[in-house]
Amino acid sequence: MAIAILLLLAAPALGLRTGMPTIGVVPHDADSREGHALVERGFGAGAPSGLQVMLAERDLTRARAVLKRDPEIAAVTPPQRAGGQALLTAVPKAGEGSRELRSTIDAVRGELPASALVGGPAAENRDLERALTSRLPLVVGVILGLGFVLLVVLLRAPLAAAAAVALNLFATAAAFGIARLVFQNGALEGLLGFESQGFVDAWAPIFFFALVFALAMDYTVFLLATTKEAYQRSGDASEAVVEGLARTGPVINAAAAVMVVVFMTFALAGPIPPKEMGFILAAAVLLDATLVRLLLQPVALRLLGPRAWWTPAWMDRLLPGMSLSESRRGVE
Repeated sequence: MAIAILLLLAAPALGLRTGMPTIGVVPHDADSREGHALVERGFGAGAPSGLQVMLAERDLTRARAVLKRDPEIAAVTPPQRAGGQALLTAVPKAGEGSRELRSTIDAVRGELPASALVGGPAAENRDLERALTSRLPLVVGVILGLGFVLLVVLLRAPLAAAAAVALNLFATAAAFGIARLVFQNGALEGLLGFESQGFVDAWAPIFFFALVFALAMDYTVFLLATTKEAYQRSGDASEAVVEGLARTGPVINAAAAVMVVVFMTFALAGPIPPKEMGFILAAAVLLDATLVRLLLQPVALRLLGPRAWWTPAWMDRLLPGMSLSESRRGVE
């Protein structure tokens, strides 16, 4: 049942869209938002997102023709020339943060001459978004790999470490599924007091994955180190799980409750980025402490039995020596 709940919550994450924060994150009564609205009303929705095109003067005629025939470009300003270079400003029709604007930027870059460089706030946001998105698989891989290695070094138990990392990934994915429902689709807008941008901030997946996984690892080390210490003392894998859960469960629950309350204070105040941080972290900690750490993790250890604490001979020779009791006291 716990796995089904996590999978159900994680499923929406497959449709997660990201983007850079827009003026929508600013309160309605802020001067900057009122000024932004005046610019849009006076000069069009795309006026605050003008694209600055720097290129060689020899390509100016071709570039102006490309921009003027693009149906998504509302206007092109007269060029400014200096030192063999020219600067054009193209005003898109699409509003800030929209998918249409991102498509326009990509299309313009593909059609302009090779010497053209497209800048401006909207283009910079697009570049940063793509950089963050492209690095996400690398970041996830490094975090998962390092988490597994650190658990193996501490526990000398590759099967228990692998199960722990996989379960941590379940909770993280479920938290991002919730993020899509709340901040992309707009669920709980009224309760949390925000207006959905139609996407989750592009920095969120990398930042929150690293932070959520680190928080989950804290509980993981506490539970597994205590359980293995009990197994080394008794030699009974089932009894060790019961003892480990009994000794760490109340502490994990209490720590998780405190963290959820603290994170929810961010979710209930401030603009959208702090709300995303508070709500996603609170959801991740709650899911990890209840469904994963105190339910699925013990079940996985019971199913693995003594194999959970088995170490291949070659790995045992390679791993550095470490006192498990001292490491557990450090966690406490």
